[in-house]
Amino acid sequence: MKIIVCGAGQVGSSIARHLAGENNDVTVVDQSPELIRNLSDTHEVQGVVGFASHPGVLEQAGAADADMVVAVTYHDEVNMVACQVAHSLFKVPTKIARIREQNYLEPIWADLFSRDHMPIDVIISPETEVARAIGRRLQIPGAFDSIPLAGDRVRVIGVRCSEDCPVINTPLRQLTGLFPDLNILVVGIIRKDQLIVPNANEQMLAGDEVYFVVDSSQVSRAMMAFGHEEVETRRTIIIGGGNIGLYLATLIEENFPGMNVKLIELDEKRADMAGQTLEKSVVLHGDALDPEILNEANVAHTETVVAVTNEDEINILSSLLAKRHGAKRIITLVNNVVYRPLITDLGIDVVVTPKAITVSTILQHVRRGRIRSVHSLGDGMGEIIELEALETSPLVGQRLMDIELPLGVIVGAIVREDEVLVPSGSTVIKGNDLVVLFASADVVKKVEKMFSVRLEYF
Repeated sequence: MKIIVCGAGQVGSSIARHLAGENNDVTVVDQSPELIRNLSDTHEVQGVVGFASHPGVLEQAGAADADMVVAVTYHDEVNMVACQVAHSLFKVPTKIARIREQNYLEPIWADLFSRDHMPIDVIISPETEVARAIGRRLQIPGAFDSIPLAGDRVRVIGVRCSEDCPVINTPLRQLTGLFPDLNILVVGIIRKDQLIVPNANEQMLAGDEVYFVVDSSQVSRAMMAFGHEEVETRRTIIIGGGNIGLYLATLIEENFPGMNVKLIELDEKRADMAGQTLEKSVVLHGDALDPEILNEANVAHTETVVAVTNEDEINILSSLLAKRHGAKRIITLVNNVVYRPLITDLGIDVVVTPKAITVSTILQHVRRGRIRSVHSLGDGMGEIIELEALETSPLVGQRLMDIELPLGVIVGAIVREDEVLVPSGSTVIKGNDLVVLFASADVVKKVEKMFSVRLEYF
């Protein structure tokens, strides 16, 4: 595919790297010559310096024969106009735009992005996606990641193995014997920032970040197997009343009726607005780095504190302060990936990276074939992919042991109607099966080709 990526910031450069690594023809547009030069020097991408919404710049980037435009500059209006120009002047089939301002996304203005007005095929709202991702993590205490798949019949769970984890130093092949009624399969291990695609003899060690696939009805049992029996979150403090914090509080009010929420916001006007918007949550105006405010929020008796201000440093420091004052679990938003390997050692339980979440959301709309969803793991080290096996696929009717899957691929689960199967070598893939698999970054393209019979973007 020929793809134009508008914006060479963190998200744009990550998308460009992913797509170029899969042999797509990628051109990146940005006003910064330095960002363009850095990207084109290190990856197989072309660069155009200019304003992404200008027709002449898009023409120079090859919009006349482009299959897709992904507009992820820092400015919503530039992204919107770039998609409009790509549609009106160059007939680009697929347009994806990142839009941050929630006012554009209000249901009352839904017609704005229709084909007759401003034709954008997919709108990505990072703040909304991040809040939803945090909401999923609140559901499962002890997990640093939780991904629902196949209509939430299957979950991919990320857990960190502690010294007292019952299953460390145990070959993975023995898990079935230890837990015969548990539909679980370990698909990825991150150890010292290195990805391990495990075989049956691999062992989990203390400090490992482990991803496993499990039947959604057995999540609690699976967490217990890994030594996680944390109490359910009933009291939550949200630090930061920006778009993410406000949307998260709203989401909790709608979906977690038994959860008590307190929101701390430093800016007085923003705090007033949050107080008027939220129906059940308590909004406190003050500095989360002030122990008195934390005490007023009753942090010592709070199960989970979520720090989502616009400043990484404030998120990290307020999280550590809340933990010191008695919070049981900390979820911290961090934009700068340089901080990520450091802060888990400081006692922060869950790190949320907006870039990784946004990239995952965009990728699932770029993939070919019957790929239903894609989730990037470990800062792009690998991907969890949910696919539909087409009747005409050469894989249908074959046992897994007879399929030459690329090295770096593990089939984690097969969902057949209402049944969740943990696959073995003798498992046969049938037409319309939903297949959940893990693929290391270097073999994703091969997986895409294996499951694709015809090209489909959606």
